[in-house]
Amino acid sequence: MEQTSLRITEIFYSLQGESSTVGLPTVFVRLTGCPLRCHYCDTEYAFYGGERKSLQQILNEVDAFQMPRVCVTGGEPLAQKACLELLSTLCDQGYAVSLETAGALSVAEVDSRVVKVMDLKTPASGEAHRNLYDNIACLTDQDQLKFVICDRRDYEWARLKLDELSLPGRVGEILFSPSHGTLNAADLAEWILADRLPVRFQLQLHKLLWKDQPGH
Repeated sequence: MEQTSLRITEIFYSLQGESSTVGLPTVFVRLTGCPLRCHYCDTEYAFYGGERKSLQQILNEVDAFQMPRVCVTGGEPLAQKACLELLSTLCDQGYAVSLETAGALSVAEVDSRVVKVMDLKTPASGEAHRNLYDNIACLTDQDQLKFVICDRRDYEWARLKLDELSLPGRVGEILFSPSHGTLNAADLAEWILADRLPVRFQLQLHKLLWKDQPGH
């Protein structure tokens, strides 16, 4: 365990801002680095820098919060190969573990105990061409698929993907989020209702409460 290390931007305790556990106190382990450059990214500070920490150091910091839920996020956590060992070790320690991933890197080797919250990048993100659609087959009914919607074109694209990829019933939750500060949230809500989409509308709680402050 001591020989494994990862580059960490921050480890902090906050409320989960997204997913089916939104609002629940959670420990976040934010890994450094990301191969994508989405136009709406709110964690550019995690692209570079960070501090290399051993797996044991990370576990010690997580343990200190005495909180059963841990979210491994980034950047893109899977950009560091040792992320897979971190996820499994956290599960071994009895934590309820979730992974936030952009969907551009394979999730095939992620521990089956981990709840995967995976993006499908829309056209307005600028990174839709990076979607690794083979990942869809790796998702189960405990996992969640997230679309961040920037405009009507994004919405129509996402709506078509629901049918094209037979997503309803394939994953536990399909999440539609308005890009904060870009799309009026009420507009997206009305579109979902009008089309009777089988998705969960969500706002990014952390942005409403703390904007883009690190540590939240």
